[in-house]
Amino acid sequence: MRILITGASSFLGSHLRREAATAGHTVLTAGRSALPGRHMRLDLVADPVADVAALLASAAPEVVVNCAGATGGSADALAAANITAVHTLVTALLQSRVPARLVHVGSAAEYGAAESGVPVAETAVPRPAGLYGVTKLGGTRLVELARTAGLDAVVLRVFNVVGAGAPEDSLPGHAAAQLRRFLAAANGASLRLGPLSSVRDFVDARDVADAALAAAAAPSLPHAIVNVGSGTGLPARALVQELLTVSGCDVPVREDAAGSARTASLDWQQADITRAASDLGWRPRRDLTAAVRDLWDGA
Repeated sequence: MRILITGASSFLGSHLRREAATAGHTVLTAGRSALPGRHMRLDLVADPVADVAALLASAAPEVVVNCAGATGGSADALAAANITAVHTLVTALLQSRVPARLVHVGSAAEYGAAESGVPVAETAVPRPAGLYGVTKLGGTRLVELARTAGLDAVVLRVFNVVGAGAPEDSLPGHAAAQLRRFLAAANGASLRLGPLSSVRDFVDARDVADAALAAAAAPSLPHAIVNVGSGTGLPARALVQELLTVSGCDVPVREDAAGSARTASLDWQQADITRAASDLGWRPRRDLTAAVRDLWDGA
């Protein structure tokens, strides 16, 4: 397949680039950051729709995977990256008449609070708890609307991703970065994190990339939204303990720092991944240990 990845320098975009190239696909990238290879400059927030449509027509991808977006910043910045950019992309795809499928990376933050012990299915009514989730939901709604206009598209609603390059505004990335600083300083300090009792669905970044490729290759996309997670809920404390084990570091952990602004108010979240299996033929292949080892070794 000829795959165009937008946001290819992002955490998930980087994993997708590697997995797609390993699988033998022709990989094109587009974004504001410079990358080697078949790369095109693209700013989905600032560029006119006509320019983006022209770029798509020139690149002629079979599939566009949109990994671009923002996880933090002001309300205006989040809206621009997660809503305006998606509007530009879906409009350009429709206007360019390029017969490309769109695989858009959404977020479990769109769901908001979930009932403890009940896996969250795609049919759940989304009630995002913060601006990040609200803006990601706005992007999802635009993709759903584009489907009604004839765009072949799907949103992968991704849960808590773990792997090499995880950003420091996520628990895995923050914990790994703190632990590396601790080892470098060797001053006996403790690892300070937010409360770790909340249950989350941690999924390996490479499995998420595989899900995107499965969505790209699926014969049809019967549903607009597909959950991508491990299908297992674990306390955040289990992730941190696994990180300590993998790193071989015995350091005290304090849970007295502020939690994530994106999900601190959510006590429990686990994906129902039944639809991913039926629509995409996808299931996760890696466990938490493999994901944390990739996070640690690839930092």
